[in-house]
Amino acid sequence: MKAYIQRKIDEFQQQNKNKARLLISCPDKPGIVAAVSKFLFGKGANIIESNQYSMNPEGGEFFIRIEFECPDLAYRRDEIEEDFKQIAEAFSMDWKLMYVAQTKKVAIFVSKEQHCLLELLWEWQSGDLMANIALVISNHEDSREIVESLDIPFHYIPANKEIRKQVEAEQLNLLAQYEVDFVILARYMQILTPDFVAKLPNRIINIHHSFLPAFVGAKPYERAYNRGVKLIGATSHYVTNDLDEGPIIEQDISRVDHRDDVAKLKKSGQSIERSVLARAVKWHLEDRVIVHENKTIVF
Repeated sequence: MKAYIQRKIDEFQQQNKNKARLLISCPDKPGIVAAVSKFLFGKGANIIESNQYSMNPEGGEFFIRIEFECPDLAYRRDEIEEDFKQIAEAFSMDWKLMYVAQTKKVAIFVSKEQHCLLELLWEWQSGDLMANIALVISNHEDSREIVESLDIPFHYIPANKEIRKQVEAEQLNLLAQYEVDFVILARYMQILTPDFVAKLPNRIINIHHSFLPAFVGAKPYERAYNRGVKLIGATSHYVTNDLDEGPIIEQDISRVDHRDDVAKLKKSGQSIERSVLARAVKWHLEDRVIVHENKTIVF
């Protein structure tokens, strides 16, 4: 299975070796799109996809994502990045140039519930989640067999609040060892410390089993049932030090009614959690998300 996935990654990298994505945020003013387009044209690049958004044309923030193809990109990266700095300075840009062929390395954290992990693994096996799943870390042994059957390293690290710093030090060592780009919390039921979060800003994606900001905290389905809700949902967001209040990437909902008990609510909710998390992860992998303050712009 690992060899099959690696072939898919190799094919993807070969097909996209000359493609890159430019993500920009800056104060809005005339000439931004023209300057960037002219720059790329001057480098012989062809723009494949372009999306832009202005919070307010009169002094607001401007965001743009451009995907382009450029001949011999692998040999011209330093030149392009160095030359683009002049435009970036002229428009006070916060920018990133991401190379499509550089598939991101991912670590998945999971506890006992496996539905989100299994969804990600299925998407990965099918080639629809174009990433290198470097390892899975869990505070329970439940997922070891399924993970190792796919030749993915599985690391069991018991965790509780008394040994949290020790646990996170071990986790961070593993992330560094595997050169992980970002972390997915696939129903990992441990609160991360500010020190851990600070080392991976906007690079930890969580799935929350309710439609935030409703029912934050423990036992959301029980509380939703007691409240007699008619909608349940799930929220995927970047992790910050404000519990379950980080920038939201994706949300979805499903209708329920008085006939649905807590067990049915949970079953419906888990289905939403799987799809919401998978979409959020794909958008991050495709460099479609720009974080601005506590919001996201998703192109």
